[in-house]
Amino acid sequence: MKLPATTIPTFVLFVAATMNAAHGQAKRTAFDRWDKNGDGKLTREELPANAKPNFERADSNKDGFISRQEDTLFRNKARKPADKKNPREQQANASLRIETDIAYANTDNPRQTLNLILPAKHNAKPLPVLVFIHGGGWQNGDKRSGTRQLARFVESGKYAGVSVGYRLTDEAHWPAQIHDCKAAIRWIRGNAKKHGLDHRHIGVFGTSAGGHLVAMLGTSGGVDELEGELGTYRDQSSRVNCVGNFFGPSALLEMSRFPSRIDHDAPGSPESKLVGGPLQESKQAALSASPITHVSRDDSPMLSIHGTDDQLVPYNQSVILHQALLKAGCVSSLITVKGGGHGGFNSPEVDKRLEAFFARHLLGEKVKVEGGEIEQGSRNKTRS
Repeated sequence: MKLPATTIPTFVLFVAATMNAAHGQAKRTAFDRWDKNGDGKLTREELPANAKPNFERADSNKDGFISRQEDTLFRNKARKPADKKNPREQQANASLRIETDIAYANTDNPRQTLNLILPAKHNAKPLPVLVFIHGGGWQNGDKRSGTRQLARFVESGKYAGVSVGYRLTDEAHWPAQIHDCKAAIRWIRGNAKKHGLDHRHIGVFGTSAGGHLVAMLGTSGGVDELEGELGTYRDQSSRVNCVGNFFGPSALLEMSRFPSRIDHDAPGSPESKLVGGPLQESKQAALSASPITHVSRDDSPMLSIHGTDDQLVPYNQSVILHQALLKAGCVSSLITVKGGGHGGFNSPEVDKRLEAFFARHLLGEKVKVEGGEIEQGSRNKTRS
């Protein structure tokens, strides 16, 4: 079988339903869900509480309703200030060439876009691709954060980088998020020749919710129901060659059994929002959305990095995924950051080992990939 950027304002009304070019199926958006009576316009009463304060700004013609056109105009206007706040993507960079907001799913949904990051000096040899998927609890975050994460790899001249956006939980529930990520991988392969990319060597990494999604990419390579039907490159594979999982959830139904600042089983938890209902009442969806469910022998090599004091995603989530991968005969390493929380690791050893991991699996370098324990902010106690 088989880290976060400034977010746009809460009230971002998404584009009206678009058509899937391949099958002509309408896509249900936030606008449609909020339009309770289906009349093609929104009243203040139809909006959720966190969106109502922005009603006047979105209602540009002051007729007391928000039309689909006003929806789109407000969304586009809301995005522009956020774009200007990221200097890496808006200012010239001598070592990088960045193409932003490339649609990968044949829609005009701004979430279903990616940024392509290439070395300014790119020789004729196709470059292995590193893909970053952002975190934010599946409800926040943006692909712009990927430039910072990918820059050091791309500046080396050895890799191309891709930062992927995906639909958040205010717009769509599982499995929309993995459908988006897989469509982005297929787009990379379908456009490899055009951009000088090595379609045979694609690695992924992500943080928190992004860690979850890259782990899903690594474990669900042959799971048909998680492929989706997005984009025009459905003949391409969505499999990846290796995965860097930074403290991502792996077994959603197990999360509340371990110390955490969040009641993950509560209806309003990020995980419950992801699957569209309280976890323990939505077990089938929760299992589908758990990387550990899909573990099999042909999974991608994985490096998991997790802090022992993580109060948002329990450390045990990476432990049990690592153990399941080893049991299935897969290549897996676990870096335990002793005293580390939900990211913000100070040890340069983490970056060093991640770089070695990608060099081994994407560049073919004969380097050792170490797991084991690292003190927060120091280097010690390593093992393979």
